[in-house]
Amino acid sequence: MMEVVPENAPEHCPGTQSEDAGKASACAGCPNQTICASGQIKEPDPDIAKIAECLSHVKHKILVFSGKGGVGKSTVTANLGFSLSSNPEQEVGILDIDICGPSMPRIMGVMNEQVHSSGYGWSPIYVEDNLSIMSPGFLLSSPKDAVIWRGAKKNGLIKQFLRDVDWGELDYLLIDTPPGTSDEHLSIVNFLSKAGIDGAVIVTTPQEVALLDVRKEINFCKKLNLPIIGIIENMSKLVCPKCQHTSIIFPPTAKGVDGMAREMQVPYLGDIPLDPLVGKCGDNGKSLPHTFPTSPSAIAYKNITEKVQKFCLNNVAPTSEDTIN
Repeated sequence: MMEVVPENAPEHCPGTQSEDAGKASACAGCPNQTICASGQIKEPDPDIAKIAECLSHVKHKILVFSGKGGVGKSTVTANLGFSLSSNPEQEVGILDIDICGPSMPRIMGVMNEQVHSSGYGWSPIYVEDNLSIMSPGFLLSSPKDAVIWRGAKKNGLIKQFLRDVDWGELDYLLIDTPPGTSDEHLSIVNFLSKAGIDGAVIVTTPQEVALLDVRKEINFCKKLNLPIIGIIENMSKLVCPKCQHTSIIFPPTAKGVDGMAREMQVPYLGDIPLDPLVGKCGDNGKSLPHTFPTSPSAIAYKNITEKVQKFCLNNVAPTSEDTIN
């Protein structure tokens, strides 16, 4: 009998016909584990085609990853969205699937909004005329509520966001994911398998303890054949808002983010300084690129956004010359 390997199976998958199907160490954490252990071959998920149809009017879909939490991934996603929407001719959406820590409504300044449903599905919340957002935070009765869900319920909400949100026509959809490489990451890649993903942007801070997890994130992308648009070095240095003096807060102990990117053969998109204005804008729900357009951080976001757009429009990764700020 022909050996069947499930879609998006982990490395060293024993296959559905093996006696170890669903029981081997490689099966741990795989979304197909239960069905493989039962000896049944999982039928293709019909919702994957529905998701592709729903997102057929979204030109570019970008996942934002981080190996470790606390590196500013959601803040980077929000400001990339603000930077992209600076062009009034571009329609931009942000999908927050960080289900246990949905901070995007606060960062985007739409914390008290509620999601409305129509015959076309859920309507996203509009931050600006050409910038919309959908987040689990809008579904909570209070911002203090804890989301205590197992993987299956999380995956169900992610599928519902992809299948039932009426985004309309978008040029860019940024998807803010939780830290790490868990069920949500496997699910989002699987659910978008027919809709198409331009690639992933990975956010990190300069410390070696953060880079250890970034290497795992890079290998995760490579195993799933997910293109890597590039790595962003966040909070790389402190820029004083008054005198513009630069201080290195996290000096690299090895090759640094740029060196690690070269070592892992992935593009380096650039660095964003540790700027008090970024935290101020995030806490108050303001756009950094719009509120402080001449700040070092806003300029860094502008440069990185141009590289991301270049990749999406031409499917060309940044070159070594492009990464020089």
